[in-house]
Amino acid sequence: MTPPRKPIEVPKPTEAELAILNVLWENGEGTVRDVYQELYRDDGGGYTTALKLLQIMHAKGLVERDDSQRAHVYRPAVNKERTQKRFLTDMVQRVFDGSPSQLVLQALGGRPRATREELDEIRALLDRLDGGKS
Repeated sequence: MTPPRKPIEVPKPTEAELAILNVLWENGEGTVRDVYQELYRDDGGGYTTALKLLQIMHAKGLVERDDSQRAHVYRPAVNKERTQKRFLTDMVQRVFDGSPSQLVLQALGGRPRATREELDEIRALLDRLDGGKS
């Protein structure tokens, strides 16, 4: 019997790739033109920049491409929450010496201040993590 295959680790997106993923996560999918108009049109970046990045991202496994239409449609191949967790875990290790509490304290003590709704969500999460103890 063959041992189960380990899932292929997709490379961590660069900042430019992450910006494109955010567009795709927000919209569900998009063409090169959609990405270009949202990210690069006002910055003077070119259409070919968006095209090249999406091609690279497709080769890396970060996006899937439907080329059945004239304009290729791209969809994220990576989960937003998993990607956020991956970046956060890396940042906690590198910047906060592996201490998630230091990250939280820094984030909540800085500017801009968390909204009342965000603080309520944080309290609810802490209560769930603490098993409802007060």
